[in-house]
Amino acid sequence: MSPKPYTHKDAVAYRPLDWTGVYPPSFRSVPEHVAIVMDGNGRWANRRGLSRVEGHKAGEEVLLDVVAGAIQAGVKHLSVYAFSTENWARSPDEVRFLMGYNRDVLHRRRDQLNEWGVRVRWAGRKPRLWGSVITELQYAEQLTKDNDVLTLTMCVNYGGRVELVDAMRSIAADVAAGKVKPNAISEKMIRRNLYVPDMPDVDLFLRSSGEQRTSNFLLWQAAYAEMVFLDTLWPDFSREELWRAIEVYLSRDRRFGGAIDTPDASA
Repeated sequence: MSPKPYTHKDAVAYRPLDWTGVYPPSFRSVPEHVAIVMDGNGRWANRRGLSRVEGHKAGEEVLLDVVAGAIQAGVKHLSVYAFSTENWARSPDEVRFLMGYNRDVLHRRRDQLNEWGVRVRWAGRKPRLWGSVITELQYAEQLTKDNDVLTLTMCVNYGGRVELVDAMRSIAADVAAGKVKPNAISEKMIRRNLYVPDMPDVDLFLRSSGEQRTSNFLLWQAAYAEMVFLDTLWPDFSREELWRAIEVYLSRDRRFGGAIDTPDASA
């Protein structure tokens, strides 16, 4: 069954990409794939004497702004950590809110994203996830499947470790059925069994709020990502913060495990 069509209360006014009136600098290049841990909603709310759910609500507009900024900059893939497998440990009230919130954000924003040429994809597990959330994710995927301006992967009920566990289980089942020989297992085979097999490796791994950890996000895909941690809390984030992170990324020397001898000429 398809999600309900928009009603007046669901509608979100259309906005052009540049509604903020700011434009990115002229980057010499940009990362193909940016992954974001959208952190700091709770702290933002606490500092204002608000409930944690108010912090989450404030983050919705920010996500749209950052998607627009990614498109302006020329980023082709953006993955966001919307709900982790560890988030089930939060209070029942917050979990219920986050389930409904993820569903409703997709419902409110899918037409806007489609207008911008965004392809929406979902990475995560089905078990425990509300059926209405799955319906909205799948509907957004179908609606936007032909778009190619930017791929936005919503990581909902996602964990990097469980993604690898699920991939290993799938491969183990093929081994048990005689379809795959153990010595034929390779990195390529593992990638083919991830939630989104054709997702490119992460180039820039970005986290808001000042925390400096990956929190089990895209462990396989971010093996060689450049990490940028910004102090800004997610509800205060903007496309300009994304562009600042891209500038930091461009200042890095990516070697992918290699090394270059640079003898000190003055020695």
